[in-house]
Amino acid sequence: MFNLDKFISQNVTFRKQSMFLEDIESNKDALLREIQDKKVCVIGGAGTIGSSFIKSVLRFYPKSLVVVDINENGLAELVRDIRSTEGMYVPEEFRCYALNFADPIFARIFREEKGFDIVANFSAHKHVRSEKDRYSVQALIENNDIKAKKLMDLLCEFPPRHFFCVSTDKAANPVNIMGASKRIMEDLVMAYNAKFKVTSARFANVAFSNGSLPDGWLHRLQKKQPLAAPSDVKRFFVSPEEGGQICMLACILGNGGEIFFPKLHEDQMLSFSTICDSFVSEEGFRKKECADDAEARKYAASMDYDSDTYPVVYSESNTTGEKPYEEFFIPGEPLDMDRFSSLGVIEASARRPLGEIDSFFRSLEELFARPDFTKTQVVEAIKEFIPNFEHEERGKNLDQRM
Repeated sequence: MFNLDKFISQNVTFRKQSMFLEDIESNKDALLREIQDKKVCVIGGAGTIGSSFIKSVLRFYPKSLVVVDINENGLAELVRDIRSTEGMYVPEEFRCYALNFADPIFARIFREEKGFDIVANFSAHKHVRSEKDRYSVQALIENNDIKAKKLMDLLCEFPPRHFFCVSTDKAANPVNIMGASKRIMEDLVMAYNAKFKVTSARFANVAFSNGSLPDGWLHRLQKKQPLAAPSDVKRFFVSPEEGGQICMLACILGNGGEIFFPKLHEDQMLSFSTICDSFVSEEGFRKKECADDAEARKYAASMDYDSDTYPVVYSESNTTGEKPYEEFFIPGEPLDMDRFSSLGVIEASARRPLGEIDSFFRSLEELFARPDFTKTQVVEAIKEFIPNFEHEERGKNLDQRM
């Protein structure tokens, strides 16, 4: 039987245990003090990172847990997973709501609860493929930024003790609109740090996270469809467990205005094609490397169920917004590399005032209100706010590829 956690440990992260275990153990008293008997609200908690954050936090005995996500099926699986895990603490007050955090219903829940001690927001458009045309770009910015601002304003009514909002490595020197939207989000939430403690984290790809390319291989295999991967894209990877732990450590132990990232080195990056080779082998096949998508689909359709070869397609990346490398910080950002064993910290630095944020958001909403606005106009508006935004339009997106 294929064991995903074991595969990730042996073929992706090459770690037998979490790289953050030492930091968790050395700070467990502080974590227990800040989480035990506290009210926790997790937005976007049905996703890979959000659910892993929940599992990390539950080990420190919160008083209550409220989870909000638009993915009703994902919430059902979250509940089944948590209640099926041996030794997992589940508070008596554990509620899941299938709704958008920008809905008036969530505002009503928040106000009637009189807020929460810990609030973590994982709701986001996270894929580079989210950038296609003006409609997808508007939806991306609406979710990652405009709705996030409404959340921050709501939280001011009952300020949390700890607020965390997940970011991405792609926010450092962004080259796609998704990364730029997360950089805008960072500036947005940090502007509220004067009102309550705000922290964030930039981190690597979470191996086999929901909707990721490696996660897609599991579905392709079940449907006897070919596997595809870029041959020229290398990335850092953490396990789902590690992804949740990064966020918990940043949320609870970070000082206001700080952004956490994992200490990973260049020689720890892997290409997707390398991981795919290992995946095919682990499933008991020899790879059949095809020249293009059409050949791979034809080969897959003609396979017998007892075939010992499996079709793959490896090609160079040619889509808009694909960054050739990863970086967690940019020159000039103040760093603390000594506080934690496996985590670096971008310390609080000068952030944009809330008035400047408000002005930019008004300009975005005015742009979106125009019936003829274009994707190019959105890019130009973002460049005015983020001068180092180097967007390269290639005319192709990931939805046009397997």
